[in-house]
Amino acid sequence: MNPKALHKISYGLYIVTSKKGDQINGQVANTVFQISNDPTTVAVSINKQNLTSEFIRDSKVFGVSVLAQEAPLSLIGRFGFKSGRQVDKFAGINYKPGITGVPCLTDHVLACMEAEVIQEVDAGTHHIFIGKVTGAEVLKEGIAMTYAYYHQIKKGTVPQTAPTYTPQKAERMEKMDKYVCNLCGYVYDPATGDPENGIAPDTPFEKLPEDWVCPVCGAGKDEFSKEE
Repeated sequence: MNPKALHKISYGLYIVTSKKGDQINGQVANTVFQISNDPTTVAVSINKQNLTSEFIRDSKVFGVSVLAQEAPLSLIGRFGFKSGRQVDKFAGINYKPGITGVPCLTDHVLACMEAEVIQEVDAGTHHIFIGKVTGAEVLKEGIAMTYAYYHQIKKGTVPQTAPTYTPQKAERMEKMDKYVCNLCGYVYDPATGDPENGIAPDTPFEKLPEDWVCPVCGAGKDEFSKEE
């Protein structure tokens, strides 16, 4: 079996939220899909070890915020690489509660929905929660972020089929080392820099400001290692 075949499956990028009593939590997820239309049901797949899974199993409700393509890496890093057991992920984040009480993010989000769990499926390392949609709202028009866009564009790589691809520049930048964040796996590529944080393309890692941090998880430069 060639596991790379699974990489051809398309995914989106979402923030799945839930609550437990007065507490709220959320996490990044790429497996959210509609199951049926009457009644309208959606399914989410959440790792059993995650706090969000615990919250969903306790409250039997969850929410889904559909991320816009321009959502910053810092937002994805907060909900994807930090644990609600150690930090309040919603501190400083704009959101509103739905009719079930689950939070819906309001910035960098195209739409949100909430659902009541009607079935739970054990899928090994994950729980699949199937929920009946109880509310849904479009917040703004735009392009939804895909998992592929997050990896290929947000993390700096540019495919050869892209109109901005420059072979000469790529050859020059091959001599400049890439660096990998030891905490979250983000790869700093000098060819593209970090435009969201004011770092222009062609900026080598050694020339980054000393106070520059990983745009995904916030780790400092000392937490990066040269890519082998």
